This record gives sequence, structure tokens and C-alpha cells, in this order.
Amino acid sequence: MALNLRVEVHPVVLFQIVDAYERRNADSQRVIGTLLGSLDKGVVEVTNCFCVPHKEYDDQVEAELSYAMDIYDLNRKVNSNEVIVGWWATGHEVTNHSSVIHEYYARECNNPVHVTVDTSLQSGRMGLKAYVCVSLGVPNGKQGSMFTAVPIDVTCYDPEVFALQLCQKTMGPSSNRPRQTHPVQDLSQVAEAGNKMGVLLDQVLSYVEDVLADRIKPDNAVGRSLLDLVNSVPHMTNEQFSEMFNSNVKDLLMVITLSQLIKTQLQLNEKLTLLTSV
Repeated sequence: MALNLRVEVHPVVLFQIVDAYERRNADSQRVIGTLLGSLDKGVVEVTNCFCVPHKEYDDQVEAELSYAMDIYDLNRKVNSNEVIVGWWATGHEVTNHSSVIHEYYARECNNPVHVTVDTSLQSGRMGLKAYVCVSLGVPNGKQGSMFTAVPIDVTCYDPEVFALQLCQKTMGPSSNRPRQTHPVQDLSQVAEAGNKMGVLLDQVLSYVEDVLADRIKPDNAVGRSLLDLVNSVPHMTNEQFSEMFNSNVKDLLMVITLSQLIKTQLQLNEKLTLLTSV
């Protein structure tokens, strides 16, 4: 059933929606577009999207549907796994025209989802909501439909997590924060991850000590999570751990050295090309 669906949106989709909103025409109040992704076991995973030019009037909506189908066909040539799963719109609420637009997407896929992104920041943040359209009415009587909210979350692949962490370094009200950032070297990433892990372990140890000293009330859910964490750590001796760590460090250093050699070779090739052209 449509009400049992759950929506998971990737960060790249939100970035594309915000970018389309920033590039909108001056007379446009909101922007709409198509959501692409997959549906599996009641979970709608949205991995891509694109904007659909449209105009809204008091009594009608005009959308360039042929443009939308052309863009979808081109995307299918690049990624055949992504299909239409619904549509998106900027704003903090469902409008009167939403049902008209939803009817079109209902012809393109089963149970399309409608995602709204509050780019106007009505609640002080960019709200994210998802809806499905549910039919209402009585048998042999008047029929209607209603947009009903369904759960929605933001999910990330590992590379997306790294990209978001890199983007967060440019955030903040302080004028000392850089507006640009660059990917760091692999060893620097390992050092940064190690420092974060140390901080998290200190927090866990502090919590456990406070519970043992009866300074705070124990939480059974937290205790079970900590037990699962401890049991997930492989049991090995100090010698086994040192051997594994040194082996991984050697592999990492080899990759870094190869990348530097390739970069140097490319630079030399560019210089040789310039010299031969002269």
C-alpha cells in the first residue's frame, strides 16, 4: 500500500533542488521537477532528479512535459536503473495545483511520491516532507483524493558522507572560516578520523564511568548498543594488531606514492608537449 512507503533521499538530490530554485525565473514562485530512483521492499530511494519548466496560473498549470520525457530518456541511456518514482516541488506546503501535477506522474509510475523542500526556510531550516496521494470516497458516490505524509529520511553513500564533511568545513558564522576547501591527503584523513574516534571513545568511557559511579541513570538501550559494539570488535593480540596495521599502512603509502608518480608523469608530459610545439 502507498501509506506503507518510506522515502530515502540522497544529498545530491537536495543540492540539485536548491540549485534549480536559485536559478529560477524572476517571476516563478516555486520550482518543480521529476524524482528518479528505485523502489524496493516499500522503500523509495531517490538518487537523482531534474527540473521541469512550468508556469502556474490561478486556474491551470502549464508544464513542458515533452522536455521532461526527453531528459528522462537521456538519463536512462546513462543510468538504466533509475526510473521515475515521483516529483518534487519547492515550498513548505501542498498547493491546489499539486493534485493536477500528481495526476501526470501517476500515469508514469505506480504510487508516485511527492517531496516538498522548504527553500524559503519558514521554520528556520530547510524542511523536507514526503507525501503520497490516497483516494477517498464512498462506493458509487463522490470520489476524491488527499495527500498523506509518509516518513522521509536523508541517506548517504560513503563518498557522499565524505563530501558533506568536506562542505561542512566552509560553514559557520565566523569570518575566519574559509569559503573554499580542498580534499586532504589520505594520511591526513586517517589522522583526522583517528582524532574523532578518540573523542568518541572518551565520551563512551565517561558515560560508563558515570553509570558505575551512580552519577547518571543507566539506559538499557545504550547498554545493549555498547555490548554489540564491544562484541563486534575482532579479538586479536597486540602482535596481530600491529602486523595488520603495518600492512595497511604500507599499502596506503604505496598508493600515495603511485599517485604522486602519475601526477609527476602527467606534468612532465605537458611540459614535453609544450617544448615540442615550440
